[in-house]
Amino acid sequence: MALKSSNKIDTNTYELEVTVDSETFKKACTQADLKGRKNIQLPGFRKGKAPQAMIEKMYGEGTFYEEALDIVYPTAVSQAFTEAGLEVVAAPYDLEIPVIGKDSGVEMKMKVTTYPEVKLGEYKGLKVEKENTEATDEDIENELKNVQERNSRLIVADDRAAQNGDTVSLDFEGFVDGEAFEGGKGENYPLELGSGSFIPGFEDQVAGHKVDEEFDVNVTFPEEYAEQLAGKDAVFKCKIHEIKAKELPELNDDFAQEVSEFDTLEEYKNDLKKQISDKKEADAKTKMENDLLEQICNNMEVEIPECMFTQRQDEMLKDYEYRLQSQGLNLDTYLQYIGQDKESFKETFKDGAEKQVKISIALRAIIEAEKIEASDDDINAEAEKIGTQYGMDAEQVKKILPAEQLSEDVKRNKAVDIIIDSAVVE
Repeated sequence: MALKSSNKIDTNTYELEVTVDSETFKKACTQADLKGRKNIQLPGFRKGKAPQAMIEKMYGEGTFYEEALDIVYPTAVSQAFTEAGLEVVAAPYDLEIPVIGKDSGVEMKMKVTTYPEVKLGEYKGLKVEKENTEATDEDIENELKNVQERNSRLIVADDRAAQNGDTVSLDFEGFVDGEAFEGGKGENYPLELGSGSFIPGFEDQVAGHKVDEEFDVNVTFPEEYAEQLAGKDAVFKCKIHEIKAKELPELNDDFAQEVSEFDTLEEYKNDLKKQISDKKEADAKTKMENDLLEQICNNMEVEIPECMFTQRQDEMLKDYEYRLQSQGLNLDTYLQYIGQDKESFKETFKDGAEKQVKISIALRAIIEAEKIEASDDDINAEAEKIGTQYGMDAEQVKKILPAEQLSEDVKRNKAVDIIIDSAVVE
């Protein structure tokens, strides 16, 4: 097996001619015969026992060529890529086989898409804005309100009309053009007014009504809603059975003791201040990193094959499907629920996929430019860091994640450090 020729015919596109010698192909034909003859029966022979020569005489010499080609193709193509010095990013296409036979061997012509050539622009000394990481009094008060909300209790408030913030027990049935539609009915449904969990405008119209009052709610379904209801006007027949108001705990030392490890509200506020400040610093670092990487991507010159974006979209979709499965859901059911098909849902990952691919290409180029390496100590440290995050020891991590992946993670992190350390913060 050998590479016959390699010619660049376009940006990131090569045409290859690959050969498989006759001896190699003959052996593959014999392998294919041994595998396939069990399904062939000839007169005078038990099923699966007919000789190769007899099968070929009866059905033609090329009976097992397709199976034999499947055997030799992966190795032949892989060797050709190596010999040509090409990093191929997608399966070969426009495959032609002008020659195939036991005596002649195999000749294949194909086109392949390769990893793009990159011309890095500026990646050191880039300017980036400094973010304010100070925890303000307003930040602390907002966080206290959130904690109050999480520790609130509901009390019956049937003596007044419902208002935003209340939770109502609601009967409803929806109609479009006078006809009830599937999924538009609920009984004793707990709805928090102001939560935005229902169709826009629905909750606002429930507010102001009392227990046992029957009333209509008129809404228009959003254009991005399920296809059968998108953009349509609907009337919901509603009745409130119960109104519950949210009662917030009082902000005092007792509250601090209940929700934290501190004895006083002042101590708790000081801790919240530190937590908020730490989070702001982490967010600021992430934002700075993203801003710098975006600049680098904009500065580099590269023509990225479309297939790299598509592949990343597919990976992101598979990852999303895996997360759904971990929650006991499947993708088809979820897509039906949100009113989308697989292709349209996959499209939602397009922008993210393009960004991730560009960043990956940019960081790889920086790694090459800076000649960044990952030592054994670096890899061990990375495994320990990951292990700490997931409650595992370093050896367990290394059994799960290949050393090559850990090495690449280390090199990428070093590249990012170079970018950040050299940045000019204004």
